Formats: sequence, structure tokens, C-alpha cells
Amino acid sequence: MGTPSLSPWAVLVLTLVLVGLWAPCVVSRQPNFIVILADDVGWGDLGANWAETKETPHLDQLAAEGTRFVDFHSAASTCSPSRASLLTGRLGLRNGVTHNFAITSLGGLPLNETTLAEVLREAGYSTGAIGKWHLGHHGHHHPNSRGFDFYFGIPYSHDMGCTDSPGYNLPPCPPCPRHGTAARVVRKDCYTEVALPLFENTTIVQQPVELGSLARRYVEEAARFIQRASDSGRPFFLYLALAHMHVPLNPPLPPAPGRGIYGASLGEMDALVGRIKELADSLGRGSTLLWFTGTAGQRAGGDTGDCTWRRGRDLCLSPALDIPALHVPCPRCSHCSVDGDVLDIFPTLVALAGAALPPSRRFDGLDVSPVLFGWSDVGHKVLLHPNSGAAGKVGEIEALRLAQYKAFYTTGGATACDGSTGPAQRHQPPLIFNLDRDIQEQEPLDVASREYQAVLPAISRAYAQALQDIAADNVSVADYSQDPAAIPCCNVQHVGCRCHGAHGALGSSWDPHVEKRTPRLCL
Repeated sequence: MGTPSLSPWAVLVLTLVLVGLWAPCVVSRQPNFIVILADDVGWGDLGANWAETKETPHLDQLAAEGTRFVDFHSAASTCSPSRASLLTGRLGLRNGVTHNFAITSLGGLPLNETTLAEVLREAGYSTGAIGKWHLGHHGHHHPNSRGFDFYFGIPYSHDMGCTDSPGYNLPPCPPCPRHGTAARVVRKDCYTEVALPLFENTTIVQQPVELGSLARRYVEEAARFIQRASDSGRPFFLYLALAHMHVPLNPPLPPAPGRGIYGASLGEMDALVGRIKELADSLGRGSTLLWFTGTAGQRAGGDTGDCTWRRGRDLCLSPALDIPALHVPCPRCSHCSVDGDVLDIFPTLVALAGAALPPSRRFDGLDVSPVLFGWSDVGHKVLLHPNSGAAGKVGEIEALRLAQYKAFYTTGGATACDGSTGPAQRHQPPLIFNLDRDIQEQEPLDVASREYQAVLPAISRAYAQALQDIAADNVSVADYSQDPAAIPCCNVQHVGCRCHGAHGALGSSWDPHVEKRTPRLCL
């Protein structure tokens, strides 16, 4: 990687984890931060990880220029919990977000939880969020009330509202209705009643969203945000949460031969990341950390449409938490095997900004800046994996990683790609796998073996200590109640909440801070 430079800071972390950072080895001022979070991107979706992948030249270049973390994890395998953990540095059992919020949700990430944006804004940063939020959109759960000066994006997943050119599921869902109920096609796995909204701050600027132009608009808004921050002289924090690769977005260009719609979407995501890096290079004042990572690694999630659209790209494994990670010019290692987690983003950026962690609460993430800059190779001793929709109580710690060993206390209950559901089983003592020999977790250690008996006491202690620590913490409880009044709707008079104009260009003021409104389904 060449001789480390003392000035432009360049740290790229490839975490699926992909993390990219640019920054000076000796930080003399607050660096800028860009966190790019891909949705459900698979570990093998990057050419840096899987040679057969040809659609990610920009991400592969970041990986080549920086440090790639080959053992990096998501804090959960579903949308809302993984995002809540990234922005709080705390697992769902602590921050209260254990499963996904709905379009009718009244609550969101509990208001007594402090977000990364709130800490950094207090430290003098301009803060912006672009893309998918999915941490509550009603009342004071909106991004503008959670520390972000600027927001542009969709309030939840792009398959949680209809669009005129549906990009999700195979076969595709029907487009948004334009007239009465007679014209609608009902499918239980499709949101057909309310159009997907696009927000700029608290204003709906388009409903339904045009999925084919979403990536381009995100880049445009990111450029404006970075330019404004650069002009102001303040450091900035940009949280860019992509819709890729959750389900198809209808990329504007047709797929090249042999690539398919998945490959075309992957290429669009890669081009977007390349453009963001160019913006950071030109406007970031030579001190920008870029961190690219994902939410859930190889996704199964019980969605057979998802498995169909991926066509084996991720092998449709059970919900996995492994994701890629990278880091650029000061690094000493190009392939870090240190155990890391999306939870680490919060304490790492807070430390690099010279700020302090919020008091009176405990954090699951670590400050990994010494690892990023090659000063240390010490990561997590223990990683905790919550249940994200399989057997057992949602959010509970059902698996644990200790060194090369992974222990399962509950298995089964998740829907496979073929629609089948494995039997729920509680394991006491736990199933234990040695990942050095069995990365696919096919053969648990024999309970009677010397290896099992040697590692079981350490795993049991770590599991008990983790549960005790959480029980003694200042934990939050999320409000998962629902009300049709919480559905974002720019025009209640139109079918599907459609805005005036072909593209909803006029927009509509929708106030998320109004706690009680007349219930409506926007039908």
C-alpha cells in the first residue's frame, strides 16, 4: 500500500464490511465522516471478496487501496434493529429496537437513546442523512428530530409502498393504483394501497417514488450537502443508507448480457459509491473517513421472492451476520482478521471527533480506530448475535461468537428459500462450531469431545456475563404500536396518497410532529 502519509487521511473499511476512510494518520482537526450502509448486500457481492463478481470496480479499488476486514458483523439481520445499533452503538436489547417498524408505526428508536448524529452535531458537525431511515417516521422519530440537520430519502424499505414502476419482487408487484379498487391486483406480499413517499426533511417531495432515478438523486443531494458543509467550514457527518441490494430498484440501464437485473443493480450501487468517493476527494478538505458496510450480509429472511431475484448469489443461507470491511492510507494490514461489528462505528467516530460517549449507559461497540490505523490488532473477544425472526424471542441473544467458536442456544424457526421452516429447538448445552474448520456451520462439535468440553466453560461464562451486563444497564423500550394516522401521505384525496403532477414535483407538507391526526389509509 505504499508508505503511509501524514496528511490526507484515507481509511477505507471494506466491511460487508467495507469501510473506507480517508484521513491523516495524525489527526490534527476533526475529520469528516461518510458512512455508506448497503441494504442486504452479500459478502460475495464484492469482487474483492469473490472473484466471479465483476460489477464492483469502485468498491474493489477501495478494498485494494485500504484495509479489508474479513471478519466483520452486522448487529442484527433485519432492517430497523441493524440501523438502530449502528446509530447508537448498542444492541437491540439495550436500545429497544428488536424488530422492524411498520408504515403505520407510531414509535421508532426510543427518544431517550442518543444517536451518533446527536453526539457529532453537539461536537460541531453538520449532519445529514440520505436514503432509507426505518427507525420511525411519526412524531419526533423523524431524522430531523434525531440529530440530522438535513434528510432526503424514504422512511422505510422501498418494498413497503407501491410505485408506478415496481422494482421489487419476482414476479413484480403491481403498480400503484390510479383509480378505484376495481383496478387493483391484490397480492399478500405486496403493499398495494399506499404509495412509497420520498422526503426532503419533513416534506414529501414525491409520492410514489420513481425508483429508477433514486440512486442519481441520492448522489445529487449528497453533493449539495457536502458542498454546503465545505462552504461553512464545519466538519460533516453524512449517513447514506442505500436501498441497494434489498430488492430490485429498476436500474436505469438494461443489464449487460449475463449480468441480470441483480448485476445491473449491483453495478449501479458501485457507481454511486465511486461518485461519493469523488465528492469526498474534491470537497472533503483532505480529511474524510469513508466507511462502507452492510446491514445483514447474506440474506434469506424468509422472502422467497428475494431468493429468486438473487438467483443464488448469496446461496440463500440462513440469516447471516457476516459483512465486508475496508480501510485506506495509514493502514498496516490489508486483510484484518480482527473481529469487528457495525456497533463499532458509533464509538470509533465519536473518539475520532474528540467527543465523549453519552453517560449512564453501556455500549456494545468498541473504538476500533487503533485497528484502522494499524496501531493494534485487538478486536472483540465476544460477539453477540440477536434473534432477528427465527425461533425464540425476537431480539434475544441466541448465538455467541468467542474467538473461532460460535455457540447456538436456539436454532430453527426461520423460513428457507423453498418456503420450508426448520423445527425450533432449544440447545442446552449449546451447539458449538469451530469456524476455522467449519465456516458453513455444518458439523457441531461432539459434546463428549475434549475440544467441546474445553471451550464450553469459557462460552458459558461469556454468555452469562453478557446477559447480566444487559440486565444491569439503562435499557430502553421501543413503542411498536400502530395507527393508520401514522402513514405518510401527501394527498389524502388521491388514490394511494398520490401527489399532484406526474412526478409529485409540487410536493406536500406532511408534519411528522403532529402526534394525533384523523386516521386515514389514503385509499
